[in-house]
Amino acid sequence: MACWNEFDTLKKVLVCEPRFLLKTKVREVSIDMALKQHGHFISTLEDHGVDVIKLPPLPQFPEQVFTRDIGFLLGQHMLVSKMANYVRQGEEKAFKQWLEKEGVPFQAFNQGTIEGGDILIDGNTIFVGLSNRTNMEAVQQLKTILPEFEIIEIPFTDSYLHLDCVFNIISPTEAIIFPEEVHGKKVQQLKRRYDLIEVTREEQATLATNVLSIGEKRIISLPINKELNSELRKRGYEVIEVDITEIIKFEGSFRCCTLPLFRV
Repeated sequence: MACWNEFDTLKKVLVCEPRFLLKTKVREVSIDMALKQHGHFISTLEDHGVDVIKLPPLPQFPEQVFTRDIGFLLGQHMLVSKMANYVRQGEEKAFKQWLEKEGVPFQAFNQGTIEGGDILIDGNTIFVGLSNRTNMEAVQQLKTILPEFEIIEIPFTDSYLHLDCVFNIISPTEAIIFPEEVHGKKVQQLKRRYDLIEVTREEQATLATNVLSIGEKRIISLPINKELNSELRKRGYEVIEVDITEIIKFEGSFRCCTLPLFRV
């Protein structure tokens, strides 16, 4: 297992079916449609050479579909998150059991809270979103665990759950951003490193930044985010359009639904 960035060729990934999504007064959802869309997403990954591993969905974890948050592979270090949201607390235990069964060594957090959607890696640099789900206490532990990495904190507003819902790296020189949600000084810092592709407020409503790169300039994106998809194609990317709008009702998209285990 190894993952050194967000854009090398994806070879193996961990997912979980959205079988137990909860309907609420503000979120009407069709479980059948969510399962159908997720199944199409999985088959798309497999059609492009990705080995898809499925965690068994458990009824006590309604948001288990968002496997990105339960852990993260940084280089060759597998880290298990410490979930902030009470609805998701306990998912880490199921993940640890899977890692132990597979014989994968890991390290868990015992300080603060941290979730994988707030973590992006690019070589020896790790970007960490400071959010309602990830705090400085956990970031300090991350720095202790991985002293060889440069760790850059990115505070953002609480309108979105995780950093990957407002920022995403798609190549060594390009990234997608919704700058309205990131503190101004950090946007300028990111501009010095990446050519930033800004998404509109309209397309950010469907989490346009939360695409999934599967390598070789191939990106999975929503069909409705036409402006972003057009810009990506102009830049030479193959945009693979998949509809998971039923899952997006729960504030997560393609990156949220995948935990990369191997990129090369």
